[in-house]
Amino acid sequence: MEPPGLITIPVETHLLLGCCREADEAEVVARGLDQLRGALSESLHGHLLALAEEIRNTSRSLRGLADCSQVHLTRVPLMTTYLNVVLPCISRSLKDIKAYYEDKTLHREIRWRKMYNKMTEEAGGLPLPQRFVLYNHFLAMLKQLLTRSPTFDMNTLETLRTRIITLREQRGIPPPPAQAGAMVRQNPMPLAVIQDHSSHWAEQIFSLPLPSRTALKHLKQSKSYGPFYPWGYLSVPQDSKVLFRRPFDNDTVSVVVFLSSTDKCPYLLMRTLQNNTPWYSLFGAHELCIEREGSALQLKRWSRSEQCSKLWAVFYFMTWEEMVLFYCTFVALKARNLLTVQVHPNEFKLRRERRLFQAQIVDDGFKHSLIVYEDIQTRGLRLHAAVWEGELRQCPVWTAFVTHQSQSPRWLSRRSRHRVWLKDVQLYVFCNTYRQENMRQNKSGAFEIYFDREEAAKRFKELFSARAASSETSDNDPETGS
Repeated sequence: MEPPGLITIPVETHLLLGCCREADEAEVVARGLDQLRGALSESLHGHLLALAEEIRNTSRSLRGLADCSQVHLTRVPLMTTYLNVVLPCISRSLKDIKAYYEDKTLHREIRWRKMYNKMTEEAGGLPLPQRFVLYNHFLAMLKQLLTRSPTFDMNTLETLRTRIITLREQRGIPPPPAQAGAMVRQNPMPLAVIQDHSSHWAEQIFSLPLPSRTALKHLKQSKSYGPFYPWGYLSVPQDSKVLFRRPFDNDTVSVVVFLSSTDKCPYLLMRTLQNNTPWYSLFGAHELCIEREGSALQLKRWSRSEQCSKLWAVFYFMTWEEMVLFYCTFVALKARNLLTVQVHPNEFKLRRERRLFQAQIVDDGFKHSLIVYEDIQTRGLRLHAAVWEGELRQCPVWTAFVTHQSQSPRWLSRRSRHRVWLKDVQLYVFCNTYRQENMRQNKSGAFEIYFDREEAAKRFKELFSARAASSETSDNDPETGS
C-alpha cells in the first residue's frame, strides 16, 4: 500500500484526542463504581448500575465520535465549538465521582449517598445518572451533525447545548471560548442535511437485534498490526459514507467500514490506542483477505516490500452470530467491489462449519444456493443463501440463524411439493436488490422457500424433523446428563 497523502484542511486534533482521553477515564470510573457497588447492599444497586452503564455509554460515544471524525475530516471544524462545551463538563463530572468513591475517610455507603445527593443538588435537581444521559444525547447529536444524518435537528442540539452551558455555570466551570471552530448555520445550502433514500444494506446488518447469542470460548485480546498513522494523516474523500462501526475489547480496537465518495468502494479504517493516543490504519476491502481462526476472524494484507501476506487485524467475537455477520458482510462487500480482482474460493467458506444440506432455490426471482451450516465449535445452525451462478457465484445473499423456535412443530411446514414455509425466522440480507418481503406474501408472514426440486424440499423438512425428534429424545432420556 502506498503511503497516504497528507490532508491539507486544518483540524483541531487536540479536542478529538480529548475524546479518547475522557473515554478512557470514563471506563476507569465505571469500573470504580462497579467495585463500590460490590460493597453495598442490594437495595442501593439500581441507581449505581444505571450510572455506571450511562458512563460506559459516554465512553463508547466519545470513541465513536473520534473514529467517525477520521472519515468526515472536513466537517470536524463544525463540532469543535460543541466539543469545547461538553468535554470540560464530562471531565469535571468524572473527576468529582472519582473523588467521592475514593474518599477513604467515609464508609462506602456514605460515599455513594453523598456523591449522589450532592451531585444531584449541584445540577439543580437533575439526578446523577440523567446527567450522563444528557451528555450522551448531546454526543449522539454531534455524531449526526458530523455524518450528515437525515435525523439531525439543529434546534435539539441548541437546546442540549444550553442545558450543558447551564450545568457548567452551576459547577463553576469557566465559559467556553466564543468560537473554537466553524459554527453550524441555518443556511441550508452549505451545511444542509440532505435526505438519502438509497440506504446501503450494510447499514442495517448490525442494527438488527440478534435472535440468539451463542457464546464463543477461548477469547483473547483483539489485535491490530498496522501500518499506523496519527489522526488526520490519512486522506479520506469528503462525503464518504459510514456503513457501520464495530468496537472490540471495550473499544481499545475498532473498525469503521465506509464507502468512498470517489470510487464508491468499501474501505476499512482501523483504530487502536497506544498510550491513550489513537492510531489509524486504512485498507480497501479489495486489499484484504479474511479467514476464521477459532473464535477470531483474521484479516490479512499483502506486503509489497516483503512480497508476502501479513496480518492486519485479529478480531475476537463474543458470540458466534456476530462473527458470522461480520464475515458474511466483509465477503459480500469485497465480492461486489469494483476494485476486487478476485475472491479466493476459500473466502466464501467460513472455517469450522459443517455443511448439512445444499440445494437450489428460486428466491425473489433469483436462483440461489441454500445451505444449512452447523458450527462445529458451538453446534449453532444457520441457513445461508448464496448466488447460484455467474461472476458472483457463492457470494452471500442472506443468512438466518436457527433458534430454539425450530423445535416447535409449527416452525416448518411443507405447503406444496416445492414450497416450504418457515415461521419466526429473521433474515440478514447482504444485497441491495434482494427483497425478502416478496417471499412473505402470505397471511402469516412466514418466509417461503421455493426449492427447484421436489426431492430437495423433502430432504430439507426431514433434516429438521429428525433434529427435533433427536432433541426431544435427549430431553426425555433419564440417562442423558447436562
